[in-house]
Amino acid sequence: MKKEFKVINKETKYPGFFNLDVYQVQYTLFAGGWSEVLTRELFQRGNCVAVLLYDPDADKLVIIEQFRMGPMAQPEVQERAWLLEIVAGAIEPGETAEEVAYRESEEEAGCVVKEMHLINEFYTSPGGASERISLFYGRIKADDVGGIHGLDEEHEDILVSTVSFDEAYAMIENGRIESAIPIIAIQWLALNKHKLAV
Repeated sequence: MKKEFKVINKETKYPGFFNLDVYQVQYTLFAGGWSEVLTRELFQRGNCVAVLLYDPDADKLVIIEQFRMGPMAQPEVQERAWLLEIVAGAIEPGETAEEVAYRESEEEAGCVVKEMHLINEFYTSPGGASERISLFYGRIKADDVGGIHGLDEEHEDILVSTVSFDEAYAMIENGRIESAIPIIAIQWLALNKHKLAV
């Protein structure tokens, strides 16, 4: 079966910090033929990078905390709008994913990365968002990492700290880390950290 789709129409309904586009689309069916014309919204986020900053000698990784819009939709506990995450940022035109990984590590966490390695690339919410993440492991020295970082012009207010791997993994198990990207990164670290301490 040949997999194909047709964009019948596309309209940008909201151009802003992110775009919201409305598509009319058809695609081929596994049983043969074409689907009906479907109307679907697509949140145009752009592609991004995330970096697991880890010191294999100290067995510590960098956790950042910042205010996020997504959890505001569930306002029962206001503090939940501040999420524990790892360094991340958008890929701007003309930049490579690896360049962004180095830049964001310094801007958001004040970290100088000694080595950068691509872990994987994946979609975060493919049912309705275009965002594709390039996830990296950045080898650092955890000494003196911490404080408040971020760019004023981007209205960033980022609290940076280091935690042991065991503490980070416990944060996943007890639900303290609720964002998918750090969960994926820390689970990757659980499977691979024995290879990194060289």
